[in-house]
Amino acid sequence: MGTIGTALNELRSAQKSAKGVSLYTRHVNRPVGRYLAAGSFTLDLTPNQVTLISAVFSFAGVTAMALGTPSWTLGLLVWLALAVGYAFDSADGQLARLRGGGSPAGEWLDHVVDCAKITALHLAVLIAFYRHPEHFGTTTDTWLLVPLGFQLAAVVTFFGGLLTEKLKPRPAPGAPTPAPSTLRAVALLPVDHGGFCLVFLLLGGGAVFRWAYTVLGAVAVVFLVAFLVKWFRELKPARR
Repeated sequence: MGTIGTALNELRSAQKSAKGVSLYTRHVNRPVGRYLAAGSFTLDLTPNQVTLISAVFSFAGVTAMALGTPSWTLGLLVWLALAVGYAFDSADGQLARLRGGGSPAGEWLDHVVDCAKITALHLAVLIAFYRHPEHFGTTTDTWLLVPLGFQLAAVVTFFGGLLTEKLKPRPAPGAPTPAPSTLRAVALLPVDHGGFCLVFLLLGGGAVFRWAYTVLGAVAVVFLVAFLVKWFRELKPARR
């Protein structure tokens, strides 16, 4: 085991490219995850253990959302649990690189937890809309379709992006890394998990939360369509 300072120094030079990630991931989640990874390293935790810690925080937030009574305090607690879970989700990969590389089993566990988290979170919103229609203004059953649609867009985006990364040809060794785009990083904020989780801070607002969540769902659908077109073009063989 090394010191936190030594681990942090090593992690600063072993970060993923900032290309294709939002400002939240670049400037908040990854730096926080770096400290969590360094601390986990000094405690001799494995990446899989950190993944499970991430799952505990994330599903604590999901459970609170589904079963709790909506309020500003609950919204703060849900957001905090989800944000900490997301930071540990970044930490597990950074810890794996610090320990010399991850394993297929670890990558599998990480992706399974991520998929379960995304699916369960929107299901929790659906349950909350159903349990507290007066608070959210969801007395019409049509509103229950919003979390289902949001869930579909989020899961397909997650799966599509993951599969595209697996199927795309690897860049040639020594090829320059494309520079990250600030405009793209800002545009991706609504569909970044960390940026999305900020909406739970509005939970006490009832209809305010419902409309903010609905707008984010609509944005997720628009991004999904754009991503699907982009990914298909990237994987489609060039015409000769």
